[in-house]
Amino acid sequence: MDAEELYQRRIASRFAAFDQDGNGYISREDFTMAAGRLLEEFGTSFRSDKGQALAGGAEAFWQGLAGIADVDGDQRVTRGEFVSGAVKRLRDNPDRFAEIARPFVRALLAVADRDGDGKAGTAELERALRVLGVDPHAAALAAESMDLDRSGLVDEEEAVTAFARYFMTQEPQAE
Repeated sequence: MDAEELYQRRIASRFAAFDQDGNGYISREDFTMAAGRLLEEFGTSFRSDKGQALAGGAEAFWQGLAGIADVDGDQRVTRGEFVSGAVKRLRDNPDRFAEIARPFVRALLAVADRDGDGKAGTAELERALRVLGVDPHAAALAAESMDLDRSGLVDEEEAVTAFARYFMTQEPQAE
């Protein structure tokens, strides 16, 4: 298998992280469902400022992903569209992916941030990842890997960089 095939397989495996309801495609409802699960897990009201920011971040993330990958405009992103969109439009520009994910990641960190310092603990991030359907072992590794300075806390830049790297770069990552 050549490098291109490996990359496409890796990106295709990321599809499941977005397909929250497991119906075979990514839609606005998947992002809404993810936000709702996170709010419930962290005891945050949808009507609160943090709840509204997370809902808005989820919508912005969906709009960005759909704009890149929903080739046929049916408001659903199939696995093929996801792989194609990621490979063709984002592979050489993970910063673009970070840009569309940033509002959601920022809001997720705010929901998980217990003391209001703009950072979330790795334990809270691990918890958030598990709520989003990430395998517990992988969630623990991912949360730890986001803590670049080993402070036990993850700020927005660390989280966005790690998120984009995980989803869009060709280099093998610990999974």
